[in-house]
Amino acid sequence: MEEQVVYWGTGKRKDAIARVRIKPGSGEYTLNGKKLEEYFPRKTHQILVKQPLQLTGTIDQYDVIAKLEGGGVSGQAGALRHGITLALIEADETLRPMLKSAGLVTRDSRMKERRKYGLKKARKKPQFSKR
Repeated sequence: MEEQVVYWGTGKRKDAIARVRIKPGSGEYTLNGKKLEEYFPRKTHQILVKQPLQLTGTIDQYDVIAKLEGGGVSGQAGALRHGITLALIEADETLRPMLKSAGLVTRDSRMKERRKYGLKKARKKPQFSKR
């Protein structure tokens, strides 16, 4: 039995984590056991996820299998994009400059700000009462 080559990448965005595997195939996406259109019904998220493969011209060369957890829908889409990018770089190092110039290699470090004591949320103060 011939072993197929699999490339790994772990993407993160906000509180979402995507563990991504790409393998040579026909361009199918399997996200937590579902198809791309089923997992991300919004077209904007689908476009965001496909961006690294479209940019490098490998959209129909790799199958993407990913396990997504944590965060919300947009965070998971961003994490998946980051994971696919890192897996592509592992597959072919020559794609790195192209992906780097598009800003896909860098992890988006923006996180939710922590809540401070005496406040209702990170910056929201309790209502002021003069009397």
